[in-house]
Amino acid sequence: MPSRSPLPPPPPPVEIRAWHDRDALLRDRAAVLDELVRTFIGPARLGVLWLWAGVAAFGWSLVGAAFLMFEDAADSLGVVPGVVVLAGGAATLVPGIVLLVVGAARDLRVHRLLVEWGGLDHDPAGDVGLRMPRASLLWLLTSFTLCAVGLFTCVVVPATARAGEETYGLVALFMGLGFLAWLTGLTGLVKAFAHRRWVIRVLVGVPAEPLITVEG
Repeated sequence: MPSRSPLPPPPPPVEIRAWHDRDALLRDRAAVLDELVRTFIGPARLGVLWLWAGVAAFGWSLVGAAFLMFEDAADSLGVVPGVVVLAGGAATLVPGIVLLVVGAARDLRVHRLLVEWGGLDHDPAGDVGLRMPRASLLWLLTSFTLCAVGLFTCVVVPATARAGEETYGLVALFMGLGFLAWLTGLTGLVKAFAHRRWVIRVLVGVPAEPLITVEG
């Protein structure tokens, strides 16, 4: 997710590389990869992802509350509180979504740097700490759970809504929260699988099996 710390630069082109020996290259490679891996898949990054998703969810909750106020308003004067709440919700929702998008774009740059720096050389013994299986599993399990809950909410809420009991505003509120949960969980799943593929293809040097195969 978004961070003020600048990313390491990509490795220099072959013609201007100035490493004196392989040991110097491996030291620089290890230092850069350690920073990039923690930036990409570290547990703290999961907390930041959930933080910005929570900001967006809070903003949508205010927007949904405004919809409910509009439905319950008896006259034009009763719409005023809903407008105020709607403005507050939009002011919270938009930055949360922007931060999620900016974070996703940053993750793409980090993954590109991981591929470039990891491809400089192979150091099986030194790269063991970069695999981070526990952090990857944490991303996978929590993201899958959040994705499943969000998808369940998006499907079940409108399917079980009954006319005259659940309003359109209430259904929209829960569907929006479910969609944000699903999107956040999907982001985490993509990062967990991307890290696994990077470990297998770049660190180990074995082509990873595709996630989806198409025969013929």
